[in-house]
Amino acid sequence: MFSTKDYLEKKTGPDGVGRFSFLQSLVSEYQDTQDEDSKQQVLANLANFAYDPINYDFMRQLNVIDLFLDALEEQDEKLVEFGLGGLCNCCLDEQNKDHILKNDGVAMIIKCLSSSNEDTVLSAITTLIYLVTPESQSEITALPVVECMLRFAACPNSRLRNLAQIFLGDYCTEAQVQEAQDIQRQMMAHWNSDQIRNPDTSAEHG
Repeated sequence: MFSTKDYLEKKTGPDGVGRFSFLQSLVSEYQDTQDEDSKQQVLANLANFAYDPINYDFMRQLNVIDLFLDALEEQDEKLVEFGLGGLCNCCLDEQNKDHILKNDGVAMIIKCLSSSNEDTVLSAITTLIYLVTPESQSEITALPVVECMLRFAACPNSRLRNLAQIFLGDYCTEAQVQEAQDIQRQMMAHWNSDQIRNPDTSAEHG
């Protein structure tokens, strides 16, 4: 649950008990350190702070959302995971959502659907759901994304399966799902045809 900004200000005071200074020190540490473990820990802390609405003004002043977006292009899978987690935590706020959408966030998040990290993929699906607007829906429910969600919806992992089914059921039209299913059937038929034409004969030479 998100606490209201008024409630949090009553609890922490109007200056957020030095929240800006603390967040600023985290951002500086993330940018300055060369140690990968330290970068991961700092980014995870920033992602946790993204839960609280009282931090959003501070985060925008410090460009923390851009830092999360930049992390999606890192080679370190943990940085990608924590960057995406930060976006997922803060993107229900309208200003944050608008910033993510205007800075190519959807395309970057879609790329994360192919991650081997389960938590990254779960956050990617959830964040895409949160980012759906009348303007962004066509990009978020593009054919390759719908096809990907169909695969997740058929996988044995219940967390991925359930989220993908929500995505397909609540945000995609029947026509979009049908088109993606048709593509999958065509790909399967093509694969089966290739197997018939080029059977594996390795066993014969073993």
